[in-house]
Amino acid sequence: MFFASDNWSGAHPRIAESLTRFASGFASAYGTSDHDKLIEAKFNDMFEREVAVFFVATGTAANSLALASVAKAGGVTFCHSDAHVNADEGGAPEFLTGSTRLFPVEGDNGKIDPQALDIAVSRFDVPSVHHGRPMAITVTQATEAGTVYTLDELDAIAAIAREKKLPLHMDGARFANALVGLNASPAEMTWKRGVDILSFGGTKNGCWCAEAIIFFKPEMAEEMPYIRKRSAQLFSKTRFISAQLEAYLEGDLWLELARHSNAMADRLRQGLTAKNSARLAWDTQANEVFAVIDRQAAARARENGATFYDWLPPREMPHLLNENETLIRLVTSFATTADEVDQFMEVV
Repeated sequence: MFFASDNWSGAHPRIAESLTRFASGFASAYGTSDHDKLIEAKFNDMFEREVAVFFVATGTAANSLALASVAKAGGVTFCHSDAHVNADEGGAPEFLTGSTRLFPVEGDNGKIDPQALDIAVSRFDVPSVHHGRPMAITVTQATEAGTVYTLDELDAIAAIAREKKLPLHMDGARFANALVGLNASPAEMTWKRGVDILSFGGTKNGCWCAEAIIFFKPEMAEEMPYIRKRSAQLFSKTRFISAQLEAYLEGDLWLELARHSNAMADRLRQGLTAKNSARLAWDTQANEVFAVIDRQAAARARENGATFYDWLPPREMPHLLNENETLIRLVTSFATTADEVDQFMEVV
């Protein structure tokens, strides 16, 4: 009963087979092989336009280097206060962008509130070397709260980005889970909404180690080859990332895996709503479930082999728990089974 994180899951067999297939033979290094170029071109088809693609090793690298590509001295990036870049990346975005700053913006359910964003960005309307200057806006899709921005919500944030002439970045570590949750196309959820740069995640959804930075306006990527190399993210044997992504994208495996993990989260949500010892903390739409659970039930679940993390209540929910309760996060993955979910329901 592994619900701690989708990072705990292994690699899907088809992706592991693809890695093995590319383990022998020779190919030109540093992303210059024919196979690397073939996989990069697949992203053009996926997003229905020409894009610039840069493979990296981790989601933190993808987010940090994406922001580094638009960095400026005294730069400020606006994000949700609970965004991964702000709360879980150990200062990497600030470090790799040359000591720019993150400006947290509040909003319910892990989503930036457009009105609060407009107010935050407008604080910098009058240029000042003391206060810095706006550099970018970043949204997380799906969010760290397990919620998904609707297309209309993305439109509202993109409108502010356009008005303020700021690039809009999307942290898509769980991009596939959000996409199938919305039943949208990759183009509809990104550049057609006004997203300029995407961190495209595969690691949480069945890959071993495969992330990509995607620029929807290739001319914006002029500095990225140098930024990636400087940050030690240019793999010599890039074909092993390409090998993963080939299997990941082939036959829409990536969407199939995301649908499965979302379905297992739905099964958890349905089961928890029927329990007297637990309740959903808030509605989620992707593969993360947040539940308020009786402390004894949580301990019983762990004693029976369940793994999950305790979680801090959101700032906007200070009275979520009573003294006998705890908030937990449950994350499903492509490897989660219905039996695991049902077993968890029994021990809870």
